[in-house]
Amino acid sequence: MNKEDSFLRRLFWISFAVVAVLLIWQLLPWIERALTGPAGEPRAVTARGELAADERSTIEIFENAKPSVVFISTQQRVMDAWTRNVFSIPKGTGSGFVWDELGHVVTNYHVVAGASGARVRLNDGRDYAASLVGASPAHDLAVLRIRVPFDRPPPVPVGTSGDLKVGQKVFAIGNPFGLDWTLTTGVVSALDRAIGAEQGRTIDHLIQTDAAINPGNSGGPLLDSAGRLIGINTAIFSPSGAYAGVGFAVPVDTVNQVVPELIATGRYTRPTLGIGIDENLNRQVTRRLGLKGVVVLQVEPGSPAEAAGLRGSRLDGDGRFYPGDIIQAVEGTEVDSVSRLLARLDDFRRDQDIRLGILRDGKRMELTVKLERAGG
Repeated sequence: MNKEDSFLRRLFWISFAVVAVLLIWQLLPWIERALTGPAGEPRAVTARGELAADERSTIEIFENAKPSVVFISTQQRVMDAWTRNVFSIPKGTGSGFVWDELGHVVTNYHVVAGASGARVRLNDGRDYAASLVGASPAHDLAVLRIRVPFDRPPPVPVGTSGDLKVGQKVFAIGNPFGLDWTLTTGVVSALDRAIGAEQGRTIDHLIQTDAAINPGNSGGPLLDSAGRLIGINTAIFSPSGAYAGVGFAVPVDTVNQVVPELIATGRYTRPTLGIGIDENLNRQVTRRLGLKGVVVLQVEPGSPAEAAGLRGSRLDGDGRFYPGDIIQAVEGTEVDSVSRLLARLDDFRRDQDIRLGILRDGKRMELTVKLERAGG
């Protein structure tokens, strides 16, 4: 066999091998299908075993709390400019939760503010018209009432927010963007936050959390790992208006103080010292003096402040302003603004004695004042 025949033979076998490989490659899916069975059949399920302990705990928290969480939709009355007919249109949606077995439902004030009516839908699909019992805009809290004739939903177990720790697990349930009964999880990110609210108000003592809170979550419960209420989801910090990892909740200790009074009287009256104060003027005076605190502008006659000996500010004959006592602490906790002072007073009860740390004529001293309730 000459060299040319040998080369042609090798070339033939190489070509044959290449064609065979290509042919097998093309036929491989049919060969695999023939070996594994008919096409379109589902794959066998792989057993996963038991859920992890933290998963079982989260599921239990959600299942126990879900019947107590409600979906709130509000309506607004409008008038047709041509016919002068008045009719209701949807205004917005939010969340809430059952407070007691009498049908009281707690939510945020801003969920129902400006609405002409509201409806509450339970987790089992039942839907009821709600009446407004009372509201406290200063705390962004409102109480509605529904009349459920039978099989009433259970109240959410109430916990405490006084011993919360940063890093503690939390669970939020609500209706973000109308997606009802949604669970999100996170941790307590910070405590005692303050944010601005409508009409220049400031809401203090808030819990900050990274649990996803979006529009529609407002009014829903924030729970701890024992399934107890520790706050009411109320606001988010986000340039886009959607979840950005910073949400806020009104602490349950505030809720447990305000809500019973709203149910009993329809309004909440804050504890007061009986002094005149003003946020804008206070900011100007303290900045000029280089101090932190709340300047007492006037002391109301017959008030607890007068009984304790607090002194108000005065003007001399030339109109020069002389600041009165400057309140710098309440029960050892510093206060640096009017809103912080009011929030701190909210921690105490009517007729309770509290210690005020004040600055008078450059000297620090303490006074004891008995709180009273006034319209607020």
